[in-house]
Amino acid sequence: MRNADFPYLPKDFIQTKEGLVFAVVSYQSHQDKVGCFLRYVRDGDAWKKINTEYANQLLRHSFPQYLYQSTQFDASFHAVAVKDIVKHHRPEARLQHVLQRDPRDNIEQELHQLIPILVRFGANCDFLGLTGSMLINQQGPTSDIDLVVFGRQEFHKIRQAVKRAVDLGLISDLDLALMQDNFQRRAAELSFDEFSWHEYRKNNKASIGGVKFDIGMVCLSGEIERDDEQYQKQGMRTITTEVIDDLRAFDFPAVYLVNDELTPVVLSFTHTYVGQAKKGELIEISGAVECNIATGKCRLIVGSTREAEGEYIKVINK
Repeated sequence: MRNADFPYLPKDFIQTKEGLVFAVVSYQSHQDKVGCFLRYVRDGDAWKKINTEYANQLLRHSFPQYLYQSTQFDASFHAVAVKDIVKHHRPEARLQHVLQRDPRDNIEQELHQLIPILVRFGANCDFLGLTGSMLINQQGPTSDIDLVVFGRQEFHKIRQAVKRAVDLGLISDLDLALMQDNFQRRAAELSFDEFSWHEYRKNNKASIGGVKFDIGMVCLSGEIERDDEQYQKQGMRTITTEVIDDLRAFDFPAVYLVNDELTPVVLSFTHTYVGQAKKGELIEISGAVECNIATGKCRLIVGSTREAEGEYIKVINK
């Protein structure tokens, strides 16, 4: 499941000696560094979750070695040299650890209830992991359960498991309060009605015992399409087009092939728009145009910055 030479995958956390925990966001090495984003800092005996603005400010002032300007993608993110990593938090190991002992809080209790339900409908624990706050034991009373599924086939199997369990009443669709909380966290460019319509049909989130859970996919090594090309930003673009291929719609980044001559490939680096549209649907997209320096071919990026202001994907022929 992991490459021995570079075992870091999206949804992992990596920790540095300075008391910083970064969420991994890239499958590939960036000049012997792990592409990531700062998420937690040491606060006494605990970890404190921080937002994007504070993370960038902290690194600029105190840890500039972890700022990274990618010439390949013409983008800024964070990156940690492999030699500077003191602990690698792996979702699959954390899930097994939590499941093999008695629950220590309500969130873990609901996790212990959830996994057997998913397994009943075809999930394989060997391809599951636990990320988010639970990966470093920092969950609180309002935390979500963030599950990782390794492999595209297994991921879609678990999406169907979620749907069947909801239909049978073993778990629940997000109620209004949980959906509104989800909407506020995402800070999406869509209205609440647009956002919730797209979310309810994805079958990648639901709730158990009032606790929201989310499943996210990490590709296996044979499913990753490595991209070593260099790109340059060309400005913003909004188009209306038809989806002609949605095979990688739940990947990270999500990939949609669309019927557009200038930007036939759409990538979303924003989790909000993962699984957002299906083959044959008419969609409106607003994003940043990137041009391949070598070939001149362009693509459209949703999530060109972490905040993705003004960038979105939405179905318009609902």
